[in-house]
Amino acid sequence: MAAIGSKNVTTRRIGVLPVEGFAMMSYASLVEPMRAANLLARRTLYDLVNVSVSDGPVASSGPAVVMPQARVGEDLTLDYLFVVAGGDPTRYGDRQVMNWLARLAREGVPLGGVSGGPIILARAGLMTGRRMTVHWEHAAALAEISPHLLIERSLYVIDRDRVTCAGGTAPMDLMHALIAQHHGAAFARLVSDWFMHTEVRPSVGPQRAGLVERVGSNTPAILDAVEAMEAHVAEPLPLTKLAAYAGLSPRQLNRLFRDKLGRSAMRYYRELRLDKAQSLLRNSPLSLTEIALATGFASSSHFSRVYAQHYGQPPSAYR
Repeated sequence: MAAIGSKNVTTRRIGVLPVEGFAMMSYASLVEPMRAANLLARRTLYDLVNVSVSDGPVASSGPAVVMPQARVGEDLTLDYLFVVAGGDPTRYGDRQVMNWLARLAREGVPLGGVSGGPIILARAGLMTGRRMTVHWEHAAALAEISPHLLIERSLYVIDRDRVTCAGGTAPMDLMHALIAQHHGAAFARLVSDWFMHTEVRPSVGPQRAGLVERVGSNTPAILDAVEAMEAHVAEPLPLTKLAAYAGLSPRQLNRLFRDKLGRSAMRYYRELRLDKAQSLLRNSPLSLTEIALATGFASSSHFSRVYAQHYGQPPSAYR
């Protein structure tokens, strides 16, 4: 097993709110990678706390139950809070939970939703102006109820302080991305290998082959870097971080991108974000300022200038 050195390693406290009738597969795929990370690191990287509206066990959709360690409304110091839900989350309306989620959002706690959990975040008014995904079973109903939401058919979406995931085994792919962000790509691969999850999927598609086709290269370091880019559209990573994901120096990564794709890593990243912005212009009612923020540009004027340079016309003309 691989130990992580004690220097500059942060213990993150992760809250999980399983809603009655949640799918155990979604819950396990979310929490088990964190447990394995603690085991492989030989220290507590992730301190997990289950939260509920009562002190009693929370029943899953099957025979398994989860025991809470904290109650909704308590003053918890959390680095993330994930809502895991199944059944029909469009009918969920516990005001105590909704108010607590809104309070956590105001306090700056990153909020996540798994399977039907993103719908609960949306019903709490916390997904406006942010890209999101949800289990395919709920996608059509959510789009009809809330046509203003930016729903994508992705495995997971990380948009600034919101993390949404389709459920099933997709949380394992999400946690690979988050663990790589927190502790490096090499350690994240160890965690995935622990579960024999050797074919880690990118956020925007179910298969790595899809990523190969989109990128036009099967070079592992490039694919690792592009996966990181696709997972961080709203808050772009610096070149040093991308290089760390790929296991190369920034200079080596840039050279690889130029050799294989004909442009630098950061230029590729900017074009990827512009493609996402164009999709939002076409498919969403968001303002230019909202689209700029959702795709990692500092302002609408900066976004408009870069967009016009790349596409030959301003975003207002395209819309």
